[in-house]
Amino acid sequence: MRILALETSTESGSCALWQEGETLTANCPANAPHSETLLPLAQRLLAAAQSSFAALDAIAFDMGPGMFTGLRVACGIAQGMAAALDKPVLPIGSLECMAYAAGGKQVLSLLDARMGEVYTGAFWMREPLEIQAVSAIRLLKPKDLALPDDWPETEAVQVTGNAFLAYPQLAERFCRCHCMPQIRPHAKPLAELAAEAFRRGEGRDPALALPRYVRDKVAYTTAERAAAGGH
Repeated sequence: MRILALETSTESGSCALWQEGETLTANCPANAPHSETLLPLAQRLLAAAQSSFAALDAIAFDMGPGMFTGLRVACGIAQGMAAALDKPVLPIGSLECMAYAAGGKQVLSLLDARMGEVYTGAFWMREPLEIQAVSAIRLLKPKDLALPDDWPETEAVQVTGNAFLAYPQLAERFCRCHCMPQIRPHAKPLAELAAEAFRRGEGRDPALALPRYVRDKVAYTTAERAAAGGH
């Protein structure tokens, strides 16, 4: 089985090839649009693995939440590639990937959504590759972030994501938990979760795969910026 995974939900894009239990990865070049670098990167990764697009069984992509443009790039490339190859696509969530990468049992994933907000989701890790959402994926102000009511704030709870860099006050808010700001969306956990999803028969028709935006706007209006004291 071979699964190609495309991840561009943040500035740090990547791709991965899951091939018979082994995962090869490559990162997009910095300071270049994902729309220009992702497909050539995937081609080089397949060539390095002595494989090809035709040998793939499915294409996985990070459906979000995350950067609007990045989500559209990964989804569009995955859809086009899968349609041309007559293969299914596997949409996998960015926050779920972060929870899986943490490796614990109780994980709160926090992804910077910009505009003073954070994408958040809480997950139970039932098995190494079985993720159960404890709450719906939400978009919140940093001051409104909290653990699920029945989760005690201890080291047993892992809190992941780049929101810690954007909002340093979160480190104090979750000081009793195991904070892991280094964990961000990446194609490696995406590919591994996608391989398990493929085994479960969760591949979709490319035409039915869509990003999960969560937010319905990408910028404030002039009036909104003025009301908030911006420029």
